[in-house]
Amino acid sequence: MRVLMTMLLGGLLLVGGIAARAEEAARPVQALLITGDDVPAHPWREMAEATREALVDSGRVEVRISEDPLILESQAALDRYDVVMLLMYNRHLPTITDQAKENLLNFVRGGKGFYVQHLASASFPEWEEYGRLCGRYWVMRQSGHGPRKVFTAQIEDDAHPITQGMEDFTQDDELYAGLKGDAEIHVLVTAESTWSEQVEPLVFVHTYGEGRVVHNAFGHDGRALRNPPVARIIARGVEWAATGAVAD
Repeated sequence: MRVLMTMLLGGLLLVGGIAARAEEAARPVQALLITGDDVPAHPWREMAEATREALVDSGRVEVRISEDPLILESQAALDRYDVVMLLMYNRHLPTITDQAKENLLNFVRGGKGFYVQHLASASFPEWEEYGRLCGRYWVMRQSGHGPRKVFTAQIEDDAHPITQGMEDFTQDDELYAGLKGDAEIHVLVTAESTWSEQVEPLVFVHTYGEGRVVHNAFGHDGRALRNPPVARIIARGVEWAATGAVAD
């Protein structure tokens, strides 16, 4: 009888564990998208909305948009999320506080995700560790791009969960070049820049502590972000940053 009860209890625990894992897998990723005033360089609200659309359309991400980066000061607020997304470069406001910086770094180091897009890597130029968090980052008057045009984006790794099964595609956008930094990164998408005369990394990933970072340099405006391959990279990239996997 004692053996039977032990077996029954073990079976219940196994079923409960499987159910809990299934529930966790089915739970939408919780994403915090931080954006802000980047006039006149970019239509920032349009960019935030196009990014939000890509996430919501995936059916796997719930996203909240904040126009105040000081939300990072609240550890309790950050605890609600699986991934922080930064889409802002606000040249008109002072940098975030030391507490906000520490909270963001600890969030990623502790095993959660960080996603940075387009000019957002130029944020907080006085904060060296932010550049390391981004893997590569834009430096004013050193990084650059030629005129916006249609170019071919090349898939460098079609086995990574973010770009798995994808093929080279055309993109109407700014082609960022000359990003700085020497962190070890894994490049997923590149393009040949006529501005730098080099092949430039446009989508890449790396680890920061126990967390995952996705850097997407595409996205000058809503039209660029709504290109289906780019929208796919956004949705998959945010899911991967949050969980280390992509459901599809």
